[in-house]
Amino acid sequence: MHRSSPSAPIASPTFAACAVVSALLLAAGVVVATETPVGRIEGVAVAGPGGRGIADASCTVAPAGLRAVTGKDGAFQFARVPVGLQTVACSKAGWLATSAAVAVVAGQTAQVRLVLPTLPKAADAPTRQDDSAKTEPAQPDPAAKRDKVSGGYGSAKAMVFHGSGTVSGGGKIALGAAGVGASVSVARSSAGMAYRVQPAPAAPAPADFNREGYDAIDESSFHTVRDQPLSTLSIDVDTAAYSNVRRFLTSGQLPPKDAVRIEELINYFPYAYPGPSDDEPFAVHTEVGAAPWNRSHRLVRVGIQGRRIDMRNLPPANLVFLIDVSGSMAPPDRLPLLQRSLALLTRSLRPQDKVAIVVYAGAAGLVLPSTPGSNQAAILGALERLRAGGSTAGGAGLQLAYDVAAAQFGKGAANRVILCTDGDFNVGVSSDGELVELIEKRRASGVFLTVLGFGTDNYQDGKMQKLADKGNGHHAYIDTLAEAQKVLVGEVGGTLLTIAQDVKIQVEFNPSMVKGYRLIGYENRLLAARDFNDDKKDAGELGAGHAVTALYEIVPASSPEPLAAVDRLKYQEPTLRPAAATGELMTVKLRFKPPAGAVSKLLARVVVDAGHAGLDGASEDFRFAAAVAAWGLLLRDSPFKGSATFALVGELARGAVGADPDGYRHELVSLVARSGEIPRP
Repeated sequence: MHRSSPSAPIASPTFAACAVVSALLLAAGVVVATETPVGRIEGVAVAGPGGRGIADASCTVAPAGLRAVTGKDGAFQFARVPVGLQTVACSKAGWLATSAAVAVVAGQTAQVRLVLPTLPKAADAPTRQDDSAKTEPAQPDPAAKRDKVSGGYGSAKAMVFHGSGTVSGGGKIALGAAGVGASVSVARSSAGMAYRVQPAPAAPAPADFNREGYDAIDESSFHTVRDQPLSTLSIDVDTAAYSNVRRFLTSGQLPPKDAVRIEELINYFPYAYPGPSDDEPFAVHTEVGAAPWNRSHRLVRVGIQGRRIDMRNLPPANLVFLIDVSGSMAPPDRLPLLQRSLALLTRSLRPQDKVAIVVYAGAAGLVLPSTPGSNQAAILGALERLRAGGSTAGGAGLQLAYDVAAAQFGKGAANRVILCTDGDFNVGVSSDGELVELIEKRRASGVFLTVLGFGTDNYQDGKMQKLADKGNGHHAYIDTLAEAQKVLVGEVGGTLLTIAQDVKIQVEFNPSMVKGYRLIGYENRLLAARDFNDDKKDAGELGAGHAVTALYEIVPASSPEPLAAVDRLKYQEPTLRPAAATGELMTVKLRFKPPAGAVSKLLARVVVDAGHAGLDGASEDFRFAAAVAAWGLLLRDSPFKGSATFALVGELARGAVGADPDGYRHELVSLVARSGEIPRP
């Protein structure tokens, strides 16, 4: 095992926790101390009043931006929670997401019990839900006194219903998580709060019920170094594929093969890459070990870690929320979830930030002009008033959003359009080619594009991938409020601030050490070798704090394994000259431009293979990334999966979970187990 880490670790606060807390304190005019007072939260998530603990539920603390996964008994805990009012939320497929407000006191432990009601029966609830399960509502006390629940939340013994209305005198409150139009009757008695879910009438499914769209992936095969000594690609920081795959698995289905982009599965997870110790925007790290699915092959990990920037040092953000309010956005996993997601981002805004809101359905319109982050009430109010209906003029919405972004453009600011949609554009400019051309023309203005996908059965993944790629932004898929917390709060620096653009990687392999190689994933990000030095060629962007990982599977030069090769040339000889016996496996070169620059800069790193067998000497991060890659190969039923099995992947991932403060790796272990239980059609 060999690891190369040219940059020494630098001390920095945890970005997810520090970013939002600092922003809120600054907005209130409070001077931020070097050491923030903290407390603890301990709790349990249970299935219904008096029910059993729910294992593997995803729990978050907002606005602190913390995340954990419940144990077998449903228990969870958060250490070092900033003092003040925090919201603890837990969710899992089959139950309604539940949250509670908790006051955190310095040096003390707050206790919370979250009761997650089960979802309504499929026959009674909207069919366009990811999570459907039997509901067992508590029977309200007939003699109970009806009470008012304000602000869209009702609580009893830390049980909270997410909604959008109020309850007074026996009224009802809308439950976004239970379906549009669904309601819950709330009654208070000495025993606590009783409730009854009244689901909305199920809307008939359209004839083309499942019309999700994915671009075909032509999986990369092995190349011989003699024929193709160079591998060139654009970086990719998108993570949409992971949360989309999770959505399929939690609903009991294997994802379509083309929905599984392995590089996005790998890049979903944070790794312990040190940031740069010099003036460069990122640091480069490499590591070599055995490929767990083929022990005669080597696996090379190339990691890039973007500079982490404290929220207090981020430039002002000039944002345009571009929101799809067409009829297809009506289900609860679309516009209702979208509204709650953008509300999380809104609450982390600073006074110097600005937000405008553009919506589109049959036509596009401006529903909120540029508004400072200090006026969060106006932004939240505009979001809450949105309703879905009509066709989808996405092209017109993009044009208007870019016009609004240009009008509020700030030099040196993070100028960005955040598009929220299921991707179903069907009016006006709607083809992939037309939309890409529109975005390519507008990105030169310095306004970048982030694309957030929502929804099931109509999700146009391929279209949104193209838009984010050409808009100098990234693509995420929001399937839960916890995912929104991760993308829009925990990773807000990378979401809003680009630190390097047109980042390309080119690897040159040493034929004396490498017979053949295969890049795992990145099929839609491959570049021609000549593109590496072409500064006019568009490539991926790296945001503050973002990390990128690429894996190469290597066939050693000493291997007797036959590899397909082209015929030898008749009129010329290959110019490859084996390097001296230095142990160099390959050289990694990177080109990038500063955010506002036009001329690229070159970095290079040499990778040496110490030749250690097995994975025992590999870092936890290496072993975990290898496990995720093997999982992706299995989900794709790849011809290159070798001896990989879900059991092998699960064992490898469990052994590399490490500290896992946010619970992401534990969730992966749970998803791998579920993957092995679902029969392949």
